[in-house]
Amino acid sequence: MSQTRLCSVLYMPGINQRAMDKAKTLDCDAVVFDLEDAVAPDRKAEAREMVQAQLAAGGYGERTLVVRANGLDTPWGEDDLRAFAGAERLCLPKVESAGQLAAARDLLGNEVMLWAMVETPSGVAEVEAICAAPGLEAILMGTTDLAYQLRIPHRADRLGLLYALSKCVNAARMHGTVALDGVFLDIRDAEAYRANCEHGRALGFDGKTLIHPSQIEAANAVFGVSEAQLEHARRVIAAWEAAEAAGKGVAVLDDRLVETMHVDEARRLLALTATA
Repeated sequence: MSQTRLCSVLYMPGINQRAMDKAKTLDCDAVVFDLEDAVAPDRKAEAREMVQAQLAAGGYGERTLVVRANGLDTPWGEDDLRAFAGAERLCLPKVESAGQLAAARDLLGNEVMLWAMVETPSGVAEVEAICAAPGLEAILMGTTDLAYQLRIPHRADRLGLLYALSKCVNAARMHGTVALDGVFLDIRDAEAYRANCEHGRALGFDGKTLIHPSQIEAANAVFGVSEAQLEHARRVIAAWEAAEAAGKGVAVLDDRLVETMHVDEARRLLALTATA
């Protein structure tokens, strides 16, 4: 899996200059400039030019920047991909097959990293092949569209989505892909949103996609690495290295056996913090 920290991934409308500028000051890990759902059909070309200018101007620091294009099956998709062939990352909506990613790769070349929205039953069914596609860095759950297509009622425990969410996390882990949980729509209910983040973290997601700056803090807290976790990670590595130096076959920390997987996880957490 990529070692880039992606706890908080904020969608910004590609047609909203003020919002895109504001993102330069926010404590999110990534900004997704949205040319798809957030832009009306008659303003697609205008938004494309605005996002091009925004990327050229820079000013986002270490934040990961992504452009969410329109699908290749729309009148704007091919123009979007050609316009951003020089970008670092491009997100494709409603991905339902590895073939869609291959078609995008043919237009983009091999330098652009791809993110894939999984937001339909077909996308969930093909998620393992999608995650195995060359150049794919992340999958993003489109839980709103997915719930609609599955005819699932809204529930705080997301019962009807559990199969899809867990399957996508499993596929991401199989292929070293980042897995990002879907958005939470009620920006006024901070308590329910925090619980939704905790639920996503418990399912194994690496971070949360967001629709409003007010959601950043909780996402960073829930999906981030605490100082206590970092200290424990350092102690795990120290115990392992001390055991190796002493020629011991096992390491023990706080009366618990330390195995290779614990050391790997400790190093992953430290690497995430280093890139934050």
